[in-house]
Amino acid sequence: MTTPDIAARRALGACAALMIGALTLTACGGSANADNDDKAGKDSKSSAATIEISAKDGSNGASINSTGVKVSGGKLTEVKMTVAESGQAVPGSLSADGGSWKPKEQLERGTKYRIAAAAKDGDGRGTAADSTFTTVSSANSFIGTYTPDEGTTVGVGMPVSFNFDKAIGDKKAVQSHITVSSSSGQKVVGHWFGEQRLDFRPEEYWKAGSKVTMKIDLDGVEGANGVYGVQKKTVTFTIGHSQVSTVDVNTQTMTVVRDGRTIKSVPISAGSAEFTTYNGQMVITEKFEKLRMDSRTVGLANAYDIPDVPHAMRLTQSGTFIHGNYWYNKGNPPFGRQGTSHGCVGLQDVQGGQGDTPSKWFFENSSVGDVVIVKNSPDKTVTPDNGLNGWNMAWSQWVAGSAV
Repeated sequence: MTTPDIAARRALGACAALMIGALTLTACGGSANADNDDKAGKDSKSSAATIEISAKDGSNGASINSTGVKVSGGKLTEVKMTVAESGQAVPGSLSADGGSWKPKEQLERGTKYRIAAAAKDGDGRGTAADSTFTTVSSANSFIGTYTPDEGTTVGVGMPVSFNFDKAIGDKKAVQSHITVSSSSGQKVVGHWFGEQRLDFRPEEYWKAGSKVTMKIDLDGVEGANGVYGVQKKTVTFTIGHSQVSTVDVNTQTMTVVRDGRTIKSVPISAGSAEFTTYNGQMVITEKFEKLRMDSRTVGLANAYDIPDVPHAMRLTQSGTFIHGNYWYNKGNPPFGRQGTSHGCVGLQDVQGGQGDTPSKWFFENSSVGDVVIVKNSPDKTVTPDNGLNGWNMAWSQWVAGSAV
């Protein structure tokens, strides 16, 4: 999963003018004058070369991704970009034909920069231009933290999920600039959960082995009044095996089905009569070989605090996991017999997680994006936005929550 800090670094895009409208690429800056012409060694008024700096001199909404320099009628001979306040150089790269230059790394938001460029036309006549500008501020831009990440392989239940760092007022504008498609040909539809979360999924689970492509084109899109997107990127990920494991609370067993074939039946211990386990389709979103579980984080006072729960896999944001249990009553093991947990699904394990146990087997044979279905629990069905569990919503309801 991409964290907000990482997403901001990746923030992917091209928003050459967020606060002042679209910036036409023009030669800009007060330094394109006789002094620079003399430095270039030629009379710029007769030069056929025209330098275009994407961010106008004095502008305050420049792109953190696509700010750069282009030249027509000639070739760039020198480009220097610096952080205005410190003078720190910003590394960049010149195209092979000498026609354009761009920074090697994404710029920082809300930072003042200066670009000074020189070029010559085919006859050697020189020209120069510069621009001092400030990139779009964090307050006037938004980013979306998304999952899955580029190049990952996930299970068939993994939706595409965006969490935006600001409330989105124009959901249609934002959603229409994100497209998700699958090599399987499945129709993929977005659904909004509130003003900051947008998930995408097909009607049925993804087809095993398919490739999913997510195109993010939010650069310059006004998501709220005066707040613009800064992301532009294509992300691809792969759907791996199809694994759906069904927990039957009546029998306290879990049946693991992979690619249509039952590969194992595992005894489990679900929630107790007091702390029941949610019913429904839940997606594994995180895996931890060892995890501290503290009941105070889920509103259960001092019921438990276990520092080293082995083989923990998250099913809901509210704290439902499927995990190993080494603290069970060895004289009366509950697995396959009765529910004893505080709502999680427990599997037999040993402290440290190094034994040959059902919990270790399931952990090693499960992927983020695999589905765990719980049935016959006296509890309610998990809500679709508690974790990445939109599969619990009827397709008609899902489509109704789309803004496009």
